[in-house]
Amino acid sequence: MSDGGTPRAGGPEHGDARKAAEGLTYLSGFGNEHSSEAVPGALPEGRNSPQRAPLGLYAEQLSGTAFTEPRAYNRRSWLYRIRPSAAHPAFTRTGNGALRTAPFTETVPDPNRLRWEPMPEPPRGTDFLAGLWTLGGNGDVTQRTGMAVHLYHADTSMERVFSDADGELLIVPERGGLLLRTEFGLLHAEPGHVALVPRGVRFRVELLDATARGYVCENYGAPFRLPDLGPIGANGLANPRDFHAPVAAYEDVEGPVEVVNKYCGNLWTATYDHSPLDVVAWHGNHVPYVYDLRRFNVIGTISYDHPDPSIFTVLTSPSDTPGLAGVDFVVFAPRWLVGEDTFRPPYFHRNVMSEYMGLVEGAYDAKTAGKGGFVPGGGSLHNMMSAHGPDRETFDRASAAELRPQKVDDGLAFMFETRWPVTLTGQAAGADHLQPRYDDVWRGLERHFRPGP
Repeated sequence: MSDGGTPRAGGPEHGDARKAAEGLTYLSGFGNEHSSEAVPGALPEGRNSPQRAPLGLYAEQLSGTAFTEPRAYNRRSWLYRIRPSAAHPAFTRTGNGALRTAPFTETVPDPNRLRWEPMPEPPRGTDFLAGLWTLGGNGDVTQRTGMAVHLYHADTSMERVFSDADGELLIVPERGGLLLRTEFGLLHAEPGHVALVPRGVRFRVELLDATARGYVCENYGAPFRLPDLGPIGANGLANPRDFHAPVAAYEDVEGPVEVVNKYCGNLWTATYDHSPLDVVAWHGNHVPYVYDLRRFNVIGTISYDHPDPSIFTVLTSPSDTPGLAGVDFVVFAPRWLVGEDTFRPPYFHRNVMSEYMGLVEGAYDAKTAGKGGFVPGGGSLHNMMSAHGPDRETFDRASAAELRPQKVDDGLAFMFETRWPVTLTGQAAGADHLQPRYDDVWRGLERHFRPGP
């Protein structure tokens, strides 16, 4: 599949992107050794780098992990492209906009519970890259540790191409569909989906609707993988076959194309004389994916007590301590609640991990929705050991509820959970959409203790 040989005039239109997104076919399976070719015969047989690659293409390896990492965790792909990636002019620094990178030093880590309203409307002409706004994070990007929480709000499709050398990007759309044109092919992500773009993969984001808004986890550490299932057994949580990788599709475009590279926290730009999305064939496992969160196989109690939220983990980036994640991606998907003699919403909690929570649609079962509450597009931060849990209204309602089987299907929430505190950027700490009285949601939790008979 080819996008043709001429640059777009004036950028892609929403209708054109929507048409391209409809009817896409995918390769199935997380971490698989996929292979795909847009032109028959483009993939070499029996070797990765023949003396002359087929069809006059250039063979190139993209390594997402060190060569010597264990086979089960090694990520790399071979790309067969019209021009090698090395054929480009020098990069020069460009403005970072509202994008920030670890180490975060503008503020001190904050033990308070914090919550934000949705992002304000973007200035006209804002594409996905310009619309990235960093809330905070942790670690050190030069040491490949930690993560960052970004939000995005855009009203214009990208004409330029972007890649992130600092980490992989987990994109969580909340409003408006996205078409991701990557080196490997096309991905279609709507609200309720997530798109995973590995470190170093070049891509462009085109809007399928008038505006697009959502969340991004930038993972500086080990690549996301599926969590171990342990006593759960061989099946459950996110099924590998539900992750979809693109089939090969390329742009054969001659003419100036801006390419922006995020490198050690800063944006660098160069103008190529061709599109770098010119991969005609590829094989490997360092590939982008899209996943429908509604396909998550929820595991829960069928007796009593609310299980720990770790059972809702979709993807995990492990640290050097077994069982301790640099960052987990957790989803609260539609599910049945049937626990007997159980307080069914999430319990009151203090956690050694830090939690940033966002809402894609509907309401979250531990927080009141509506104006001034926890709403789609907004987010909350409960840093390590900050006490949190259901608000007063939710507590009162759940404590008195008749415990019949209940289907929770009116909301879709998620969490970025990380081993270190999330330090805010200055723009997040001083944002107009930071709710000033979040602590009030726990006001009025009365004393019910009555000692004695």
